[in-house]
Amino acid sequence: MNAPRGTNDILPPLSLKWQYIEEVARELMASYNYQEIRTPIFEYTELFQRSIGETTDVVEKEMYTFTDKSGRSITLRPEGTAGIVRSYLENKLYGQAQPVKLYYIGPMFRYERPQAGRFRQFHQFGVEVFGSNDPALDAEVIILGVDYLKKLGLEKLDVYINSIGCPACRGEYFKELKAYLNQYREELCQDCQSRIDRNPMRVLDCKEKGCKEISLDAPSILDYLCPDCREHFDQVQEYLSFLNIDYTIDARMVRGLDYYTNTVFEIKYRGLGAQDTVLAGGRYNGLTEEIGGRSIPGIGFAAGMERLLLTLEKEQVKLPESPELDLFIVTIGDQARKEALKYLYLLRHKGYKAEIDYLARNMKSQLKTADRLQAKYAIILGEDELAQGKAIVRDMETGDQQEMVLENILQENFRKE
Repeated sequence: MNAPRGTNDILPPLSLKWQYIEEVARELMASYNYQEIRTPIFEYTELFQRSIGETTDVVEKEMYTFTDKSGRSITLRPEGTAGIVRSYLENKLYGQAQPVKLYYIGPMFRYERPQAGRFRQFHQFGVEVFGSNDPALDAEVIILGVDYLKKLGLEKLDVYINSIGCPACRGEYFKELKAYLNQYREELCQDCQSRIDRNPMRVLDCKEKGCKEISLDAPSILDYLCPDCREHFDQVQEYLSFLNIDYTIDARMVRGLDYYTNTVFEIKYRGLGAQDTVLAGGRYNGLTEEIGGRSIPGIGFAAGMERLLLTLEKEQVKLPESPELDLFIVTIGDQARKEALKYLYLLRHKGYKAEIDYLARNMKSQLKTADRLQAKYAIILGEDELAQGKAIVRDMETGDQQEMVLENILQENFRKE
């Protein structure tokens, strides 16, 4: 039996790298006052159809959808935002002090062609903030994304921002965009031909070479922003500049999901190739209404963790590669082993990472195992040492060893700086 195509087992020691980038995220979230939320891995299909948009590639081609035993259409979550918005409304989090700042870490599912940094089961770290339309919050979310990537050790980062306005802005813009695209209808891919009438902005997000070339000269949404959206976008830029965040305006950026409004952004890593976006997001002020709730502004971002690890590897950022074992207890004889088990558990309760042999190997093999596990110290306990109430402590790095009164083991400091 093999794992399904597009999925991966995350094995030690790679799992240590995953734990590290998750730990960095959790520590940073605490300093920004974001709290973790965990939502179901599957939701009713309608949630994603109404929120992500039926004209998106995600809904049209990539969702894992099935019918359960009660005949209900269920979908494995292809992204995190929709489920969190649903949870925010269902659990009446709007009754708490606003804004509500949340983050999540977990698996998502999309049926697409597996490639470097892109899988059918993939993992995302993301944030969602509800209850405020303040441009300063847009700036905070962007800066939070930059902070996270820099704390991981990434430096060659470029921030791109845009505003895609609101429904009021888009009415006139869609007329002009449709008129422009209709001139090239036959040259567009079949998907984009159908999107012209349903959601012409989706054409700007197409990855087909011909469609990308045609969209270069398409009208820009920035020329059609209403006064409120223009002011909002101007203030976002002012905050970013004031806080010394370099950014570039990309008037063609629309993101791949229909729920976005106003500010959208991407953070890219230079030199990663075609899949160079490592973190992206934006505002979705109409999403709570779209799924049946009251009007509540929201903003967030997501980062694919597989792509993050690929990027960290490319920049040669050193991540944890093996567990740090403080102590390995080497035993000779059954009585020594029984006594060693007592000290093993006492040392663990003192916070040491400690291990013992469970395969009845000889002393030489046990020391080899201690070395392979990169233990800092080996505590050697045989029948003779036990009779004398002593143990031998070996520094595994230098090979130096000394006798120690067995009862003093628990008072000794075995931590190396």
